[in-house]
Parts: sequence; C-alpha cells; structure tokens
Amino acid sequence: PDAPSILPARPSKRKTDKCRIAAMTELGNGLSDAGHYEDALSVRESHLASLRAGRLGGREESIFIMQSNLANSYTSLGRHEQALQLKRDAYFGILKLNGEEHNTTLTAASNYAVSLWVLRRFEEAKSLTRKMIPVARRVLGHNSTLTLMMRTTYARAIFGDAAATLDDVRESVTTLGDVERIARRVFGREHPLTKEVEREMQHA
Repeated sequence: PDAPSILPARPSKRKTDKCRIAAMTELGNGLSDAGHYEDALSVRESHLASLRAGRLGGREESIFIMQSNLANSYTSLGRHEQALQLKRDAYFGILKLNGEEHNTTLTAASNYAVSLWVLRRFEEAKSLTRKMIPVARRVLGHNSTLTLMMRTTYARAIFGDAAATLDDVRESVTTLGDVERIARRVFGREHPLTKEVEREMQHA
C-alpha cells in the first residue's frame, strides 16, 4: 500500500506572529529609508495597533519599540510634538521593564533627549542626558556611538539655550571637542558622526 502522506507541521502562532512582526518592521523601515514617510507612517500605525490589540502577540517591549519607530516617522514628517509624546512613553515604559542599564533603555533615552532638544526644551534635555550619560559610559564605554550621541545632544542643549552663560558655552565647546576627538580616532574623519560634531562645534 502507498505510504501515508506526511503533511508539513503547521507553524505555531508564536512563530507566525514573529514572522509578521519582522515583515512589517522591514517594510516600515524600507519605506522610511526610501523617503516614503507617509507610507511608512501608515504601516507603522497599523503595526502598533495590531500589537496593542494582541493580534501579533504584542509584548510590552515590542509595543514600546514600535512606538519609537512610529515616532521616527512623525519626526520625518515634522510632527515633533507627536513624536515627543511617543518617545517619552517608550522611554519610561522600557525603563520600567528593563532598568536604566539595558541597551534598549539607553537608546530610548537618547531618542527622547533628541526630541526634547528639537522642541527647544533644553532644561529637560540637559537633565535627561546628565542622568543617562554616566550610565551609557558605564554600560557601553566612552567610545560607543550612543554615548557620543548623548554627549552631543547634551552640548547642543547647553549652547542652544538663550539663557546660557559664557561658562555654559565653554562647557559645550569642551564637550564637543572631546566627542569630536574620540569620533575621529574611533570612526575616522569621514564618519557622519564626526562630521556632525564638527558642525556643532562651529555653531557653539
């Protein structure tokens, strides 16, 4: 007699959800990288709604990370207040879940600080980066991209404030000078971070 046919095992819901999450994430990122910001926004809003509804097995951390991605779409479209709200929620949510020394928390803190700086909320940006820079140094090291980005945001918030004193501006220039030297040594003169810090030094 013919051997019984063997049907392939049906993938678990968890595995299917992970594939869908990965596909939607890649689609949103690809659209954003190609400059199709409205389309990326639509995909990311749908993705976040599915996670929140539990249709994709939405774990809390996945939801917060998706909020950060959606915030990036808002930023690209100039909708900075909406981006700030999402980045703030993501930061405090991830902080509560993982603690301040987790890589995801440090990334969320850096993103939140940038949004505060963009909206000229300099005191809040300085307060957050003062708190998180020592953590980033301890966890990631002095030469990590994230540590250097946080220090750059801190320096920007100092010299961007109309109430900055001459000593404040000197601190900003000193900070940027140190960041620029490290970036040039670690990443090279042509690296985007090195060039960005050099421009900020000129502004300061």
